[in-house]
Amino acid sequence: MYEHFFQCPHCWEEISMLLDASVRQQKYIEDCEICCNPIELDVTFENGEVVNFSASNIGQ
Repeated sequence: MYEHFFQCPHCWEEISMLLDASVRQQKYIEDCEICCNPIELDVTFENGEVVNFSASNIGQ
């Protein structure tokens, strides 16, 4: 597992999420641990390192 810190696109607080580096390309929805709003995550790993990460507001 890989801990990644980023800013929530809803509340702008810095949060962290555990990402599974064993899956190279991932796209899924996770709720913010602060404001509970849904965030669409798009992550790409290469050799166990994050090479692309985006956290998008998918609306309420």
